[in-house]
Amino acid sequence: MTLYFAHESAYLDQPCTIGEGTKIWHFCHIMPHASIGAHCTLGQNVMVASHVQIGNNVKIQNNVSLYTGVELEDDVFCGPSCVFTNVVNPRAQINRQREYQPTLVRRGATIGANATIVCGATIGRYAFIGAGAVIRGNVPDYALIVGVPGKQRGWMSRHGQRLPLPDENGIMTCQISGWRYREEQPSLVRCLDWPEDQALTG
Repeated sequence: MTLYFAHESAYLDQPCTIGEGTKIWHFCHIMPHASIGAHCTLGQNVMVASHVQIGNNVKIQNNVSLYTGVELEDDVFCGPSCVFTNVVNPRAQINRQREYQPTLVRRGATIGANATIVCGATIGRYAFIGAGAVIRGNVPDYALIVGVPGKQRGWMSRHGQRLPLPDENGIMTCQISGWRYREEQPSLVRCLDWPEDQALTG
């Protein structure tokens, strides 16, 4: 019994791994040896290349191509037509398959519509990449990045709310959840109300 849904127009090359409850919609192409976790949604015209790793509860909107070398952890959101690459200096007449560079998108991060992620970058946990931004390097956890080239313009909460300026105690409070955040270093923010972050800060 198939535990996932794939539209009849999708191509699923074997062998590939697809988790329970995942939905794969019109005109998608899953290539051999790709791995997709449970309860994911792949919108129309998504391509997942060989050896791509996708975690659980990942939402990939229409017209996204995930090339070999890309890894998405759990709870990642990829907006419509966002772009990933895996070679920094492509030439049509030169085979650079041995030069693929990895891209890692950590848990809970959001990549906005039409954003471009140049390969070799790690996007931190719950970072938020604005629509149309171009990312050419690593992005800290919770960072809000916008523009071309992408620049940090603040911090985002785990619940997707831009965090306000710190209060007199250095605390930034999410207006949606009430969870508290603190900037411990110029590029390091931790959530004071989430056990995972508490473990990281000791």
